[in-house]
Amino acid sequence: MQDFLTLLGYPFMQRAIAAGVLMGVLCGFLGSFVALRQLSFFSHAVGHAALVGIAMGVLLQVDPTWTLLPFTLIFGIAVLYLIDQTDLWSDSILNIVLSGALAIGVILTSFIRGYRGNLMGVLFGDILAVNLTDIGLTLLLLIASVSILLATLRQQILLTLNQSVAKVQGVAVQFHRYLFVVLLSLTVAVAIKAVGILLVNAFLVIPASTAKLLSHQFKPYLIGSVAIGAISSLVGMIVSGTLNFPSGPSIVLVQFCLFLIVFGLIKLTAAWVKV
Repeated sequence: MQDFLTLLGYPFMQRAIAAGVLMGVLCGFLGSFVALRQLSFFSHAVGHAALVGIAMGVLLQVDPTWTLLPFTLIFGIAVLYLIDQTDLWSDSILNIVLSGALAIGVILTSFIRGYRGNLMGVLFGDILAVNLTDIGLTLLLLIASVSILLATLRQQILLTLNQSVAKVQGVAVQFHRYLFVVLLSLTVAVAIKAVGILLVNAFLVIPASTAKLLSHQFKPYLIGSVAIGAISSLVGMIVSGTLNFPSGPSIVLVQFCLFLIVFGLIKLTAAWVKV
């Protein structure tokens, strides 16, 4: 703990904690909708396909963030368009485009020569490398997401419960679907730098799933998901700093342990009530 307190004096650690908490809040907020709409595989596909955007940035010798953001945005919209325009199951479309994007990404990485630190850092996450630009992007996306979704909360709830009913009620279903995909795709892109491609989906799904175990009412569920995302990020950073573990995996590990604890307590409580 003394080592961690010492680390807090360094600007890079302060930026990492600020970014981790902001990303935890953002992913917890959007993740609550992702879990209810069963879009976890969608975010998984967007996250893994982001390898193409990262490789493009490294090849062009620019910050991968500036190629990752537009690529994930275009990819997310294109996938939703393909799902709408075909009679195939959505998981089939997602598997097809994910496989194709991964193949392209792997081929692009084969052209990268020399030092691959930028590529590896974004692939596996390095929250200690975040800068003020990353924090600014996360904060801007958080403000936009909260403002848009809370301002249209009635429409979002209707879309989550039943799209057919939402359409009958006059909700612009397609507009709100694509708007949410835009926010989700950008969130995945921003969170990748913290936890990496392999774990970004867990950042969205685990806090929301844990909150769902605790409450079946929407408002407490939403607040719980945000709180779990923020707290687990902060605790994960403390674990990372004190035990010298990788930061992204430490955050996800805390989220996973919290999920198991909540699940276990609920089962024990249910068994106790029966007795």
